[in-house]
Amino acid sequence: MEKSTESRHPGEHIVSEANGALSREQGVLISGQNLAAGTVLGVITASGKYTAFDQDAATGEEVAAAVLYAAVDASAADADCVVHARQCEVMADALTWPSDLDAGELVSATIELESQGIIQR
Repeated sequence: MEKSTESRHPGEHIVSEANGALSREQGVLISGQNLAAGTVLGVITASGKYTAFDQDAATGEEVAAAVLYAAVDASAADADCVVHARQCEVMADALTWPSDLDAGELVSATIELESQGIIQR
């Protein structure tokens, strides 16, 4: 029997969010990425576009700013996305962080998310 791994579902990381669409925001994911739901994002300062959080960058994405709501394939071109940008609780173990993130960097990034009301449980 063939074994398969199920990918994260849209919004699977959510514990709770504010009424209506207060927690969510529409944005653009910069091209060259294929990201799973629950990926922690940063914002490229020059363009305002979302990208995977990168603690070693120096163009804005080194600040944890949001969590991707659903998987988005922006491999070939920029793609629209929905993110949790404020006032929500998320499951810590359902988030996708960079693989080379150390404990201190994780604490800093967690504080950055908390400053926007994105609380990990």
